[in-house]
Amino acid sequence: MPALASIALQATAVLLLAPLIKGINRKAKARLQGRHGAGVLQPYYELVKLMKKDSVVSETTSWIFASAPYASFAAMIVAGLIVPIFTTDLAAGAAGDFIALVYLFAMARLFVALAALDAGSSFGGMGSSREMTLSALAEPALLMSVFVVAVSAGTTSIGAMSSYVAGLGLDAIPPAYALAFVAFMIIAFAETGRIPFDNPATHLELTMIHEAMILEYSGKQLALIEWASSIKQLLIMALAINLFLPWGIATQAAAPMALAGSLIIFIAKLTLLSVMIAAIESSTAKWRLFRVPNLLILSIVLSALALISYYTGGV
Repeated sequence: MPALASIALQATAVLLLAPLIKGINRKAKARLQGRHGAGVLQPYYELVKLMKKDSVVSETTSWIFASAPYASFAAMIVAGLIVPIFTTDLAAGAAGDFIALVYLFAMARLFVALAALDAGSSFGGMGSSREMTLSALAEPALLMSVFVVAVSAGTTSIGAMSSYVAGLGLDAIPPAYALAFVAFMIIAFAETGRIPFDNPATHLELTMIHEAMILEYSGKQLALIEWASSIKQLLIMALAINLFLPWGIATQAAAPMALAGSLIIFIAKLTLLSVMIAAIESSTAKWRLFRVPNLLILSIVLSALALISYYTGGV
């Protein structure tokens, strides 16, 4: 497949799947809580509705507030080009690796946090402060959890790591991967603003983090931020699936039918993971803010134990 067509297909898959996964997660959570809930296509309707509206912007804001939605959305699109979705043979994969991906996540977070401060609201400042505090622990934990796979694969290229693990049999998977997977899933909840770290469905000033930073946005700008947040959730889940459970993904340039089969398997895995996340959220209460760092520290400890286990046990 030509490189330009591969990049276009990857970007299209990321853009279209992101709201769907958000809808599946909402629907599963509602059903587990005994509610009917909105349909899985509701996030698409919300994006279309917001795109049709104009943005209301305060006169006190600067170019930072106006550019943050576009910078965040662009960072997530670029990140989506280097994360394996339906194949590990990415045309844009050589342009970045996992470390570059973490920087792209940090770039999107920084712009949104700065925009919240730029608006001058007390809620925005509170949300930015909380977000950057948690990210100081979440980003090192995210790196350490994936380094176990990177060390065993001998590279930090996400596609190469996924291809390496996909080539291993179940009996050849190091026990250290289990610890790393648990550590990664803890960070996945933090990076996507899920319970017990944050509640994406709340607007209570004492509990919100991400929502506090985007309260001043509306219309098309809010749509871009919400879409970027959905893309980030998709990419985090894709990393969990295609780094630790990559079986079924196409490991090289394949025929269209093979790529379609790989995409179907990926969507099935995403659905199962979304239901699992919804089940955990439905059975867990949001933690108090001062207790949340304990979970992040636990993730760092599990990642360190995974590295020690790998070096002492080998493969």
